[in-house]
Amino acid sequence: MAEASERPELIHLDVDRRLGHEWDEWDGSPLAGGGNFDAAPRLFFGWSVLWIIGSAGIAALVLLLLAPRLALLAAGLPTLLGWGVGVAAGVLLLWWGMLAASYAIGTTLLPERLAERGPLLFLMRRTSRLAERFGRRDWVENAAVKVYDALALSRKRRVSRGELLLLIPRCLAKDVLEGVLRVAGRYQIPVFVATRGQLARRVIRERRPRAVVAVACERDMVSGLHDVAGKVPVLGLTLTLPSGPCKDTRVDLGLLEEWVKAYVA
Repeated sequence: MAEASERPELIHLDVDRRLGHEWDEWDGSPLAGGGNFDAAPRLFFGWSVLWIIGSAGIAALVLLLLAPRLALLAAGLPTLLGWGVGVAAGVLLLWWGMLAASYAIGTTLLPERLAERGPLLFLMRRTSRLAERFGRRDWVENAAVKVYDALALSRKRRVSRGELLLLIPRCLAKDVLEGVLRVAGRYQIPVFVATRGQLARRVIRERRPRAVVAVACERDMVSGLHDVAGKVPVLGLTLTLPSGPCKDTRVDLGLLEEWVKAYVA
């Protein structure tokens, strides 16, 4: 049970990457859906399998175009490489199927280094780049983070209060920030307020937490998970952006507390 509320430890670091750089192209116009990019996890599965199949198709096309020259090196080389592309695509699709099944049944069929702390992080980034070309990046990233979180939660990892770190952006609305600090105070966990980017690497290196609960917009969350989740277990909670990116953002405080409790023994 949480103890009486106390002021949490606040950690401030100056680092070298500006927070919110993922929104450099924003022109100030209102965001779609009032900055709420909530999406069903199936959206990520659809776009990710499209990326896998598309990548395999491009590799096969390149191989087809290069086959005459490759055959000059060795007659059987194009065939061998073709089999290699086919096997690689098959393995990726089998892995994708096990990932989807793990999400569907709520039980991980893969070790974390072959799932949310391994290849899934790469697939999230690649799928994000594909969706960006069609104007669907934020929704696909929201769905991807939900899949990632579901797999991470299914591990049922527990740490002590001093071993958990809460990472939050500086752009939270004042009332939301106060709510976040109340949650952190109740569970006596330190809070790192990100004043600039590349936040996770340095604070994790210096604080050495055993687990992290991170709050960020979808764009910063996916890039941050790619950088950090392979080193330390992370749960990611995405923001809503009613005033646009990097200003007066909001987060579900109830879900935040639920995830803190999921980690704290």
